[in-house]
Amino acid sequence: MTVPGSVAVVGGGTMGAGIVHVFLAAGSSVVLAEADAERAAIGVGNVEASLTKAQERGKLNAPAAELLSRLSTVEDLAALPADTALVIEAVPEKIELKRSIFEAVARRCPEAVLASNTSSLSIAEIARGLPGERLIGMHFFNPVPVQALVELVVHSGLPGEVVATVRGWAEALGKTVIEVRDSPGFATSRLGVAVGLEAIRMLEEGVASADDIDTGMRLGYAWPMGPLRLTDLVGLDVRLSIADHLAKQLGPRFEAPQLLRDKVARGELGRKTGQGFFSW
Repeated sequence: MTVPGSVAVVGGGTMGAGIVHVFLAAGSSVVLAEADAERAAIGVGNVEASLTKAQERGKLNAPAAELLSRLSTVEDLAALPADTALVIEAVPEKIELKRSIFEAVARRCPEAVLASNTSSLSIAEIARGLPGERLIGMHFFNPVPVQALVELVVHSGLPGEVVATVRGWAEALGKTVIEVRDSPGFATSRLGVAVGLEAIRMLEEGVASADDIDTGMRLGYAWPMGPLRLTDLVGLDVRLSIADHLAKQLGPRFEAPQLLRDKVARGELGRKTGQGFFSW
């Protein structure tokens, strides 16, 4: 199976830019939707930087400039091409924001598969009142061009043929797909957050340094990156938001440590601010 010819990505931040990158590299034409011209320009800049880095490493099969020629932007979802095959939202973890995006997209693109890159929110809840028969969770991992996994999140109202189509598209990107039932935190966020929160508690309690905790997981359990450095990469604010959501859904074992709350309050959000559990 090949990737869809026409893809739209809503949100040009770290995740959105990475998703745009992989679809451009696989041959799709992509429209990046952002709230205004300034954010759209930043999003394009993020994509260009990602493609250029990949080109320098010999990871592209075409020049970055050639791939960028298939990227366009819109500042209004009503301006998306009506025949878009796949629309992926990669916006902050706010359910009403995601629902409002899909409401607009569903009107504009009546045949498009609607995919959410959420890492923890209920797909069924996002789909409530929308064309749920074409809305799926398509959870990519950061950095998208490098990470091999896509987690498909399936709710009860989703036909099997839609799941098969999206699986085929993800595999055409060179990704490995896992399929999980719509449940709090799915598979990856639930496990990843649990380990990450325990690592933060260990640091808070003085069990070991951040470096030693991460080294223990890298060398003892073959993690490619320790849980604290991974939290820095994901963003401490993002991890806190997911932890709070999971605590409401699954109970106190997902309560965030005070150290995490304090760092977020100080603006120490990880790599994107230059300081988290490590200095960047």
